[in-house]
Amino acid sequence: MDKVRVLIVDDSAVMRKIIASALQKDPSIEVVGFAANGLQAIEAIKTYSPDVMTLDIEMPEMDGLTALREIRKTNKYLPIIMFSSLTHKGAQAAVMALTAGASDYVGKPATSAGSVDGAFKVLETELIPKIIGLAKRVKSRQARETEEAREINSSQTKSLGAQFKPQAVSAVDALPTKAKTVESRTLQSIIPVKPVQAVCIGVSTGGPMALMQVFSQITTALTVPIFIVQHMPPSFTALLAARLSAAGVMTVKEAEEGEVALSGNGYIAPGGFHMTLERSGTKTIIHLNTEPPENSCRPAVDVLFRAAAEVYGGGVLAVILTGMGYDGLKGCQAIAVKGGQVIAQDEATSVIWGMPGAVVQAGLANSILPIEKISEEIVFRSRKITPQK
Repeated sequence: MDKVRVLIVDDSAVMRKIIASALQKDPSIEVVGFAANGLQAIEAIKTYSPDVMTLDIEMPEMDGLTALREIRKTNKYLPIIMFSSLTHKGAQAAVMALTAGASDYVGKPATSAGSVDGAFKVLETELIPKIIGLAKRVKSRQARETEEAREINSSQTKSLGAQFKPQAVSAVDALPTKAKTVESRTLQSIIPVKPVQAVCIGVSTGGPMALMQVFSQITTALTVPIFIVQHMPPSFTALLAARLSAAGVMTVKEAEEGEVALSGNGYIAPGGFHMTLERSGTKTIIHLNTEPPENSCRPAVDVLFRAAAEVYGGGVLAVILTGMGYDGLKGCQAIAVKGGQVIAQDEATSVIWGMPGAVVQAGLANSILPIEKISEEIVFRSRKITPQK
């Protein structure tokens, strides 16, 4: 198997050396180049054609956030992992980067005297798995696109040699295979579905940008609450909530212990806390806890989904978006048992098709949709139906 080619971008020579030394311990990774600022990074991409890039945020001449935006204008799929300090300022910059197209984030480890071993441990346990996972996803996408192009060329070649015979075809049959799948789902949406009482979203790698797209496309506030688990460190989730609120018409906030969930609002689990729900009369109360991680995550999607299934029963709409691993799978099973509905993001638009892929492969998804269609489906399934007279 080819090695994963990594480009390291950081203005600190010491940090570049530490990152390179940590990555070179993994035989599946090859460091192909370095850059000291955003301008150099843009040129280095052309020179080295990396599979993955690590990008520091605070750099001279051109910072990482500016470089990210420039790179995304011409390179949509290159996995970019941001590096930033864990200060409030660093967290703000990281959340901005994640909602602007960064694939993932790693907190910059300390490099002071005596802390180098700790820096290596952070990089080995956090950075390397993300690099390998993101690279695998891109290679899978490239292989699929190559195969699809080959099939199209083969089909066109055969059609040139075949005698044309006019025949009636339906609008759906005339579509390419992928478009046919989406169109078929659109036609199926005409069939009445039970309106939901709550929406629960689970998401991880690539999630902030996916959430931005979903919330920015909701043009009228929902008549139900939305509960969100995004795998993120403490302090990041409040910043993400503010970005989501600013992007659309719904108020999104970091959830607080004991607060009543209001229809039309979004609640994101704080980093480091599981979020659960409890029914009190006609009200839904949010609770937070620091019980052990599930699926190596806290907050965990499974914890929220199980609680939602108990509170809302078949009135839950679960939405599984891009993410590494399989957090949310057991929660979707619990929701399905109660008669709830499940939407999964499709593979083509996911940064990592781990979480949604696990749900799809288990046969739990009622709909498999590209990210640009998910907000429309959430609005449709949470609509209020006026009783017919």
